[in-house]
Amino acid sequence: MCGIVGLFIKDPKLEPELGSLLSTMLDVMCDRGPDSAGFAVYGAGAPGRIKLTLRGPAGTDFPALAARLRAEAGIAGSIEPRDTHGVLAVAGADEAAARAALRRLAPEITVVGAGTRMELYKEVGLPIEVARRFRLESMAGTHAIGHTRMATESAVTTDGAHPFSTGADQCLVHNGSLSNHRGVRRELEREGLRLATDNDSEVAAAYLTSRMNKGDSLGGALEHSLADLDGFYTFVVGTESGFGVLRDPIACKPAVMAETDRYVAFGSEYRALADLPGIGSAKLWEPEPAKVYFWDRAA
Repeated sequence: MCGIVGLFIKDPKLEPELGSLLSTMLDVMCDRGPDSAGFAVYGAGAPGRIKLTLRGPAGTDFPALAARLRAEAGIAGSIEPRDTHGVLAVAGADEAAARAALRRLAPEITVVGAGTRMELYKEVGLPIEVARRFRLESMAGTHAIGHTRMATESAVTTDGAHPFSTGADQCLVHNGSLSNHRGVRRELEREGLRLATDNDSEVAAAYLTSRMNKGDSLGGALEHSLADLDGFYTFVVGTESGFGVLRDPIACKPAVMAETDRYVAFGSEYRALADLPGIGSAKLWEPEPAKVYFWDRAA
């Protein structure tokens, strides 16, 4: 049993409140997933720049790491620290060099997400404490997804926490279990995708990345997954401009959605949505089995 939340802002006046609203939603889902939590926020980006979200051991000196990258590798970029994570912003052309320099100078650092707008944070602990550690309530943006985890088939580790990101500005949170993830993993690895964990949810994220690399939209990738992924699942997915939801054909995992003229919201239970502005007049519904829902700011 895990908890999933997501919020897609339609009214730009609500964007400064994105983090605060998502933090409350995660807090409500604590009892569905007390082991660990994570979230991805799509905030402001800059032309020609990319953000690498880094995770390091407790006490990592991120400003000192940025100084080493400049002095020893010629990588010009700042790192904004947030507890065990930091966001390194570099020129897009320097991404490969920055990753190589991090592997050489700081092998203890893991890149957990990358994109022009996405920042991704996850840690072990109660969801409300994880949100506070990363100062989620202060973050602004257009959309965000979050997850509270109750580990049932693997250890409680930060690597096992969601979201999982396997492509630029792409991430996924998942409630459920895939039965054919090992076979799908082998196919993805033959394509050249490299997965960092044994988690079945990372396989789902990589599958969608593979489909979008082949030209699918987010909606198209989710449609294909109905034929290729077996098991019980609810997915909530983020891309640079989009937000998608899919439940498996049995739809045994709980889910509820709300839409107003200001936002679209997802929660594993209604109580995750209860404090959103204007929820009393929102359109509420349970997502149908095997039906793709997605919204895109570029549409």
